[in-house]
Amino acid sequence: MPKLTHLLIYPIKSLDGIAVDHAKILPGGALEHDREFCIVDRANKIVNGKRTAAIHQIRSTFDLKARIVTLAIQNEQPVSFHLDHGRRGIEGWLSDYFGFAVTLKQDLTTGFPDDPVSPGPTLISTATLERAASWFADITVEEMRSRLRTNLELGDVAAFWEERLYSADETPVRFEIGEVELQGINPCQRCIVPTRDARSGEAYPQFQKTFMLQRRAEFPAWADETRFTHYYRMAINTRIAPTEAGKILRIGDILSCGSS
Repeated sequence: MPKLTHLLIYPIKSLDGIAVDHAKILPGGALEHDREFCIVDRANKIVNGKRTAAIHQIRSTFDLKARIVTLAIQNEQPVSFHLDHGRRGIEGWLSDYFGFAVTLKQDLTTGFPDDPVSPGPTLISTATLERAASWFADITVEEMRSRLRTNLELGDVAAFWEERLYSADETPVRFEIGEVELQGINPCQRCIVPTRDARSGEAYPQFQKTFMLQRRAEFPAWADETRFTHYYRMAINTRIAPTEAGKILRIGDILSCGSS
């Protein structure tokens, strides 16, 4: 049976993620602390990996219980700040690095998802990550995980099992992970971020072309391709209803749905 084996959250959008063993559902349908903060410039435009590859070179670690973030540039001395009381310090450090003024915005209801229409956690299987990594000679499963930045990862299923969690007619597919009901919406369209090394920002030659060719060649015969206007898609976007707020997703929870 499919079960939740990895749970990743990204407290500051576009910076490093952290693995947790459980996460609470927020009223807006996101995971608590996932993309809780985002970096914006003076024009209130988000500074992220889509905008600049320089963001990949920032290393970040989080102690969420103590509300501490530690930031560093590759091979340089790390500096720690309080996420709430040290906000100006974080903003100053980031502004110095980027070379222009930035601030941190915070949202405790929904966070700052890439898809505001489907702000629930993204979902993929470990087997799919393994398959995707195999398409590239020198990309490991861990590196592919870092490139795709998915929240929920399922074990005990075959590659692309998650393709059953969306429908051809765009009707949400309801399923449960433990006590939480989710709605599968659509296959996630990827951006430029997966084409780059997650730590250096260096572009991988022909990444998108190779990805799309292999994705199409290995698309499951039993799955519906209607939602694939192109094949640069992987993982599932979800929604979570407000009725699920306060419930907890936990590592080891079983996924159940009508087609499982």
